[in-house]
Amino acid sequence: MLRVEGLRSGYGSMTVLHGVDLAVAAGELLLVAGANGAGKSTLLATIAGFVPEQAGTTTLDGAPLRRGPSARARAGVRLVHQGHRVFGELTVRDNLRLGGYGLRGARREQRFDEVVGTFPLLAERLGVFAGDLSGGQQQVLAIAQAMMLDPPVLLCDEPSLGVAQVLIPPIMAALRARADSGRAVVVVEQLVDQAIEYADRLVIVDRGTIPFDRPAVDYERDPSVVREILLGSV
Repeated sequence: MLRVEGLRSGYGSMTVLHGVDLAVAAGELLLVAGANGAGKSTLLATIAGFVPEQAGTTTLDGAPLRRGPSARARAGVRLVHQGHRVFGELTVRDNLRLGGYGLRGARREQRFDEVVGTFPLLAERLGVFAGDLSGGQQQVLAIAQAMMLDPPVLLCDEPSLGVAQVLIPPIMAALRARADSGRAVVVVEQLVDQAIEYADRLVIVDRGTIPFDRPAVDYERDPSVVREILLGSV
């Protein structure tokens, strides 16, 4: 579904990604890990159009994607940034409806019910202002908001950041269910041991390259190679 080839990107004169090749199929959850500063967030931000490509191509179902975040979002690529970015002055209900902007009538209501049903903790807080939620609850809301338009590709950057440990399994389970519904899901996550059971493949980003791209079960059999990369020893 989603493919990047020879991707180079960065900030100003600084190149962060150095010719990255990556593919994610429909129905697949791809887990992306790496040390701090390795280029993980830059990878997602470039795919989503927030960081300009210096070289390479990004395609969705074989069609080249136009540059820029608005064009990528219209094409069906949605990024959930790290840091619980929701509209604090709006209720949970209004945040979700805003995420479904463009949907009309019965389809909008159907999608709202589907998303709320995926996240029971939101169903209990629809009338609460988003700014009054805990950090973890805001992260759940940000993911749910991104799901409202049913994007073919969902990118999540560090969903566990600032989240209580008890919320991590339901967040990952919801992302797994998203993949199982036939969508491509890419998750950047530092807590590999907790997230790996939900993933199909694991990719390691190291200094702007990808030295490790294997089925998730390979990590479960022998995590030592990955841990060496994460510690920056190779």
